[in-house]
Amino acid sequence: QVNGVVTMLRAVIKELEDMGHEVMLIEPGQFQTIPCPTYPQIRLSLWPFTHVRKTLETFKPDAIHIATEGPIGWALRYFCLYGNMKGTPFTTAFHSRFPENMEERMGIPQAGTYRFLRNFHSEAARTMVPTEMLRRELEARGFKNLVVWTPGIDTTLFHPRSEAFLNDPRPLYLYVGRVVAEKNVAAFLDAAVEGTKYVVGDGPDRLSLAQEYPATVFVGEKYGEELARYYAAADVLVFPSKVETFGLVILEANACGTPVAAYDVVGPKEVIQNGINGYSGPDLAEAMRACLKIPRELPHSHVQHLSWRASAEQFVANLAPLSEPAFDGARHS
Repeated sequence: QVNGVVTMLRAVIKELEDMGHEVMLIEPGQFQTIPCPTYPQIRLSLWPFTHVRKTLETFKPDAIHIATEGPIGWALRYFCLYGNMKGTPFTTAFHSRFPENMEERMGIPQAGTYRFLRNFHSEAARTMVPTEMLRRELEARGFKNLVVWTPGIDTTLFHPRSEAFLNDPRPLYLYVGRVVAEKNVAAFLDAAVEGTKYVVGDGPDRLSLAQEYPATVFVGEKYGEELARYYAAADVLVFPSKVETFGLVILEANACGTPVAAYDVVGPKEVIQNGINGYSGPDLAEAMRACLKIPRELPHSHVQHLSWRASAEQFVANLAPLSEPAFDGARHS
């Protein structure tokens, strides 16, 4: 998958291994899967319990972290609470606003989904969230044991480059991310501004939006150096979603010297400082135009203190290590 959560996990796992930790990742590619309803690019694991149990018995972990609330996460939660690792502490993470996304996609009321998620995370020793603002919001919704886990940025990859990579009429506005309903891409495409709009990414809504907005350039998914060139060539990155917990693309764009326009909602509101690395406000088009006045050196310098090593160290500090071996024999760190 290509999304902010996967990017964060990959980067942190690499840092953990560089720090000397041994990491065992259990993910859907190890199982028979089915497509997620309304979003076939996401695969859901079938019958993960046997593989999860055998992995725990073989690997003998020192700490268990559940990254998402999917079938694998529920299997891990079960073994820690009731199965062969009963009494084992574990941590979880709240990365995505599933309640808002489920309501947008399937009309399922948020209250029921939040109740479901509150139950999932209720037994965790700690639940990691990306911002202090989100921590306070979830605490008000009845979630407990919340701690902050801040994403990092790869400044060796994401840095200023020549804007000549794209030579369309300017200003050049860029969206990077999944092209799905909950990302609110249409709000970006509807914004009445002069210039050229680019969409980098893929998803179930890409074809329909490309037909509806023929003046917009849709280029599909981009990675690594090529993605960094798109960031650096744009005048403004536009982040139209109203249901994000953070927005890793904000940091990536800023590192390339590109300011970010967004709505003033939880997630981007905490990451963006108006006039420094972008603008957030109630009017997206107004925020997009305001970003044009920001010198590129300001967003770039704003994120230089962030790193994936610092994020990995914060993750380790948030973990709940096993005080006693869950199995006979040695355990892995």
